[in-house]
Amino acid sequence: MQDVQAVMDAAGSRRAVLMGTSEGGNMCMLFAATYPERTVALVLNGSFAKGLWAEDYPWAKTPEQVEEELTAIARDWGGAFDLGNAAPSLVDDRQAREWLAGYLRNSASPQDAIALWRWNTEIDVRSILSAIHVPTLVLHRTGDRWVNVEEGRFVANGIQGAKLVELPGNDHVIWAGDADRTVDEIEEFLTGIRPHPASERVLLTVLFTDIVGSTSMAAELGDRQWRDLLSRHDDVVRTELRLFDGTEIKTTGDGFLTSFRGPTKAIQCASAIRDAQASSVSLSGQPCTPVNANGVAVT
Repeated sequence: MQDVQAVMDAAGSRRAVLMGTSEGGNMCMLFAATYPERTVALVLNGSFAKGLWAEDYPWAKTPEQVEEELTAIARDWGGAFDLGNAAPSLVDDRQAREWLAGYLRNSASPQDAIALWRWNTEIDVRSILSAIHVPTLVLHRTGDRWVNVEEGRFVANGIQGAKLVELPGNDHVIWAGDADRTVDEIEEFLTGIRPHPASERVLLTVLFTDIVGSTSMAAELGDRQWRDLLSRHDDVVRTELRLFDGTEIKTTGDGFLTSFRGPTKAIQCASAIRDAQASSVSLSGQPCTPVNANGVAVT
């Protein structure tokens, strides 16, 4: 709590919303109960009230389970992390596993990790829940494999006026699963406004080009000269696309299908392609390549 106070003082923050996930929520609960004048609101995600099993708190790990976890930490810390309980949705994501392993290595040594794990089992904030009198949001995923959803319900029931939101999913870490839904719930709780998702529909202009009379021209020039002409044609089109921020969708042999974020650049690009091709008479005496370019706005 003293660390939180020091950071708030350094930032010039008199009052702040505290958010804690997992065991981070316990420290935030204690701060809110102790310093309500500095706490605007409390947001808890995947948090719990007690670190070890008890008859009146049967959802936490038993001492035997904790010892098994400590043995695994001593053996595997810093290596590939088993996401089966922390983030089942990422269990087959090699990049996520490697990232988390690096994060853990940079966070603590194996000895420190074991000490922190033991300290977490000593947490018991059941007696202070009734002393929290700030607006509180409790978020918990119903299938959380690390902290049972019943623990989130216990916390919410113990804090007067707390709002409990049970989210679908079985991930424990906040950055896995539907993180956007979690952020939306927090934003609505703190601002009273439900964010609206940004529309994925945008107005595009599609530009299609083709070489006029390509069939007869190819027959007249022969395969080799026709391929050379097409290569120069393609280079010109791609150069103009880059200049006018166009996107190549595909080629059609003697033309291009492209898109733009508006009609102005599409029309300017079409004109530039037409003019460039009209003046592209080669030194070998090959004819220019007249180009049709048509655009149509679609969503």
